[in-house]
Amino acid sequence: MDFIDDECNIIIPKSVRPIIDSRETNLGKKNGSKRQFRYNKLHIREYENHYSVHMDKYNPEENPLGHLIFDAPEYMIGLIMGSYLGKRYGNLIYQKLKKDKNPYAVGCGIISGAIIGTSSFLSLSHTISTMKPKNKIDMS
Repeated sequence: MDFIDDECNIIIPKSVRPIIDSRETNLGKKNGSKRQFRYNKLHIREYENHYSVHMDKYNPEENPLGHLIFDAPEYMIGLIMGSYLGKRYGNLIYQKLKKDKNPYAVGCGIISGAIIGTSSFLSLSHTISTMKPKNKIDMS
């Protein structure tokens, strides 16, 4: 078994450490794991037979902005672009319907902006995260 995966996480078999004593968290990308834990800057993912561990630069519970910028920039970029596109598109729909004297202009603008913003965030953050280079370390 390799002890470092293609994202430079350390792999720890459950036979070495069967129980993790840290608090479970929802913060972080699960990457198919059953559960995940955080201990300060340490991010631990639990899989069927092993744990995957890496150290973040910033603890998202203590410094969420630093974590977004340095540890998860794909989410920060997605958030900025999703907000921008959602606002632009929602405003465009609102202005068009307002010009046509549609009584639902505000609601349609808000809903369409939220849909476009959310879908932009999800697609852009996913695209960027799949484009991250994989750094396989040869331990032989």
